[in-house]
Amino acid sequence: MTANPILLQKKYSRVIECFAKQQGLSLDAALDFFYRSQVYQLIRDGVSDMHCMSDAYLAEELKQEYEEKVPENAVVKERIK
Repeated sequence: MTANPILLQKKYSRVIECFAKQQGLSLDAALDFFYRSQVYQLIRDGVSDMHCMSDAYLAEELKQEYEEKVPENAVVKERIK
């Protein structure tokens, strides 16, 4: 199923904001990670109607992907202090 592109952009912004707050990241860092993520690709491609999932659910999926890709002790320059 394809979603309205404008609604998808709004969805992306809400998910990115939620993810940034969860992880203590700047919006720029969260945005960069989101657009390189598997979660984004699944939503964009309409796989399993991922765009229908809640913002919190998608932010949690991003969190799991982030924790797999970014080592816990890595220095992240854009973390909010």
